Amino acid sequence: MKVKAALHNLGCKVNAYETEAMQQMLENAGFEIVPFEPGADVYVINTCSVTNIADRKSRQMLHKARKMNPDAIVVATGCYAQTDTEQLSLDEGVDLILGNNRKQTLVEAVEQLLQSRKKTSDVIDINHTCEYEPLNIHKTAEHVRAFIKVQDGCNQFCTYCIIPYARGRVRSRSLPDILQEVASLARRGYQEVVLTGIHLSSYGTDFSGEDKTDLLSLIRAVHGVEGIRRIRLGSLEPGIITEEFAGSLALLPKVCPHFHLSLQSGCDATLRRMNRKYDTAAYREKCAILRKAFPGCALTTDVITGFPGETEEEFDVSRRFVEEMHFFETHIFPYSKRRGTRAASMEGQLTEAVKKERADVLIRLSAEREREYAEGFVGRTVSVLLEEKVLLEGREWLTGHSREYLRVSVPFTEELAVNDIIDVRVTGFLADSHCNLTGNSIK
Repeated sequence: MKVKAALHNLGCKVNAYETEAMQQMLENAGFEIVPFEPGADVYVINTCSVTNIADRKSRQMLHKARKMNPDAIVVATGCYAQTDTEQLSLDEGVDLILGNNRKQTLVEAVEQLLQSRKKTSDVIDINHTCEYEPLNIHKTAEHVRAFIKVQDGCNQFCTYCIIPYARGRVRSRSLPDILQEVASLARRGYQEVVLTGIHLSSYGTDFSGEDKTDLLSLIRAVHGVEGIRRIRLGSLEPGIITEEFAGSLALLPKVCPHFHLSLQSGCDATLRRMNRKYDTAAYREKCAILRKAFPGCALTTDVITGFPGETEEEFDVSRRFVEEMHFFETHIFPYSKRRGTRAASMEGQLTEAVKKERADVLIRLSAEREREYAEGFVGRTVSVLLEEKVLLEGREWLTGHSREYLRVSVPFTEELAVNDIIDVRVTGFLADSHCNLTGNSIK
């Protein structure tokens, strides 16, 4: 009888990629993959540590796994396993701790544990390794869109961020390995890939000699893979955006006009306390460069509210900057105090109530801007990758995303299928929907 394994992912797209890679490793080794429910013999939780809430969710999922089957093997891996190894070592509900850069050993470690039933920990000093962990996938849960991890680690050390300590220094994946995986996915029918990493803009900066490359070279190489029709980019740092970079991307028709440019605050004083490497004037210029190269492109960003020392005046400066920039989406995060970071010991720590109040202000603004951007597409024709069949308003629809990452739904017909890329004339919005556009396919 096969050993049943269940996996649960917490956190970012890099974590999601690694969880899929671990699942496929287990499948290849003969394990039966089952839902994350009672009845599994092995539970693997890929943890997150980006905020205190993420830490708590990681612990909760580990304990949930233990309750679902007290006799199962419970595996903690990922960023929380890396940063709080000592606490997990004392947790009787966890049998195996695998730090970052050790996920490749999962199958061997689990098989040994099935025999010995002896608690094991395998966590390296992530800050002193130059090795990129070799993980691969041949399918994804999304079926039509594949996230490709191309880089790990970060050298930025923003004062609020634990990730450099959880993921280590910048380590890039070899270009041939990336292209081999992308080509393999393309042969299986995937038409869209998303290049992602912990600090994507740093891709290639750790290479030298014959291996020397950069993110633009990687994008150009992926653009040449037969069968790939769309390329999206994960989060970018403003510093990588130059006239040359944006102009070169604009010459690659597979690159989608959808860019996530990290901001974190629209106030220069706050940016300095965060140890960000730009000011709002430079950020404004980078957005202008992208909009010049890709007219009408979708720009999204992240903003932290309630950073230590943020006054009402500083928050208002940040709010007005976000309002001015007209982002398609703004992901809002109340500041989370992370033990081990410089910001955790800064003066001027704000209450959770103040952080949330300020976050709510920006969430409302983001919703307005998202609707505003979507409204600009009514009456226009967009290219849509159909992703799933859904039941909405009592009828069947096929829904997917445009190149700008607008969600668009078309009435279901037998002539259309998931993974088709079609032109759609946008007609309006679904009733009671914030910005789910509807339209008719154009033959």
